[in-house]
Amino acid sequence: MAAQIVIGARYNGPPTTANGGYAAGLAAAFVDGPARVSLRRPPPLETPLDVVRDGGAVRVLHDGALVMEAGPSDAGFLDPPVRPDLAEAARARDRHPWIGAGNLLTGCFVCGHGRADGLRVTPGRLPDADVCASPFEPDESVAENGIVRPEILWAALDCAGYPPFAQGTDVIALLGTLEAEIGRGVRAGERLVAVGWALGSSGRKSFSASALLSADGVVARARAIWITVPGP
Repeated sequence: MAAQIVIGARYNGPPTTANGGYAAGLAAAFVDGPARVSLRRPPPLETPLDVVRDGGAVRVLHDGALVMEAGPSDAGFLDPPVRPDLAEAARARDRHPWIGAGNLLTGCFVCGHGRADGLRVTPGRLPDADVCASPFEPDESVAENGIVRPEILWAALDCAGYPPFAQGTDVIALLGTLEAEIGRGVRAGERLVAVGWALGSSGRKSFSASALLSADGVVARARAIWITVPGP
């Protein structure tokens, strides 16, 4: 029987489709080691998606249409330029410019600041660096046997990498490609810091990096490509 994945309604990004990082993390589970996942269309919620293996790569399909494809990553992952502590990250989160505003992403499971059942990885800019940060404190509801599920780490890396080029503007961008490496498992209740920083842009594409930090060092790292949504 072919493998399938189903993305629960809790894990939305835009209101009716999945958070891109969460979806990417589910696809990455079928790849050994660091993975690269490209999203070809918005992943639907509460819908069985077929996983088709092709050597070391996989394709995720909905009714035969390609939703995501994943394979090994050879990205040059970067260490963050600064490593804020939890208190600095909490103050940065309070500066997130969309708090109190409404747009396509303010109800996101990961970065939506008002989500009681969300991760609240709502990064704001640090005062002395071109880096965004937020606390990341996953609980038992996103863990199995006390260890946070890997797709949750992918989700946090996703939204941590979004704000560096978009904050302070009304720009909306959606995840195109996410590459990540997870250095170790994270315990439920562990207190981490998520950071993200810009790597440049070209046309409608923007590039960023992100990382999850513990008191002992870097837990996970990622690189992302974002596609700007055309304005009205």
